[in-house]
Amino acid sequence: MSNNTTKPEEKGFFEKVKETIEGLWDSTKDTAEDLKDKAEDKIEDIKEKVTAKKATVAQKAATTKAAIVKKADTTVAKAKTAAVDIKAKADTKAKAITTKAADKTVVAKKAAADVKAKATAKAKTITTKAKTEVTDAKKTVAAKTAKAATAVKKKATAASK
Repeated sequence: MSNNTTKPEEKGFFEKVKETIEGLWDSTKDTAEDLKDKAEDKIEDIKEKVTAKKATVAQKAATTKAAIVKKADTTVAKAKTAAVDIKAKADTKAKAITTKAADKTVVAKKAAADVKAKATAKAKTITTKAKTEVTDAKKTVAAKTAKAATAVKKKATAASK
C-alpha cells in the first residue's frame, strides 16, 4: 500500500512568491524598455524637426541663416540634454527596481531554506523516535516470544516424561 495520493500538488507559498517576484521583474523590465523606446522615438522626432528646420534655413537669405542655425543648434542641445536626462532616469528606475526584486528574491530564498531546515530537523526527530519505538517493540516481542517458547518447552518436556 502506498501513502502517496494521486491528487496533483497545489502550489506552495514560495512558488507563489517566486511567481509574484518574476511578474514584478518582467513588468518593470518592460516598463523600462518602453521608456527607453519612447526616449529614442522622441530623439528621432526632434532630429527630424531640426533637420527640417536646417533645410528651410539653407534656402533663406545669408543674414538670417546664422541666427536660425544658432537657434536650431540650441534646440538640438536642449533635445540632447532632455534625452540624456530621460535615459538616466529610466536607467536609475530600472536599476532600483532590479535591486528591489533581487532583495525580495534573496529574502524568499532565505525563508525557503529556513523552512526546509526546520522540516528536515523535524523529520529526523520523528525518524529517530520511530526507530526507538520500533526497537523497543521488537525487544518486547522477542522477550514475550522467548518466554512463550520456554513455557512450551517445559510443557513438552513435562508431557514427554
